[in-house]
Amino acid sequence: MSMAEFQGKVKHIQDTPFGYTLSVIGGKWKMVIIYLLAENQPVRFNELKRQIGAITFKTLSSQLKELEADGMVERKEYPQVPPKVEYSLTLKAETLLPVLEGLCEWGVKNQSERDVLKDD
Repeated sequence: MSMAEFQGKVKHIQDTPFGYTLSVIGGKWKMVIIYLLAENQPVRFNELKRQIGAITFKTLSSQLKELEADGMVERKEYPQVPPKVEYSLTLKAETLLPVLEGLCEWGVKNQSERDVLKDD
């Protein structure tokens, strides 16, 4: 299904496949979390926090819970002291990785153009 099929028919963006996608990966941190998990899974909570940097513990926790509820992230808890929890991507999330690759390729292509413009 393409964007063209919805042209002129969209009353509410959330009713479209694009709206669903945004609800799952939208916001400031979800794509960052997915990207980092794709690069380094499984990842423990504190390591993920360290890699992101500017995110608060509360925000990271809530974003991971939302991603887990949407079937994008798997949380594995180990019964030990101190507690150990690891996060990894689900198969559903891995189907999104080609889209992220496309975004990275777009960034490679267009970032250099922006940098050239800055130098002028």
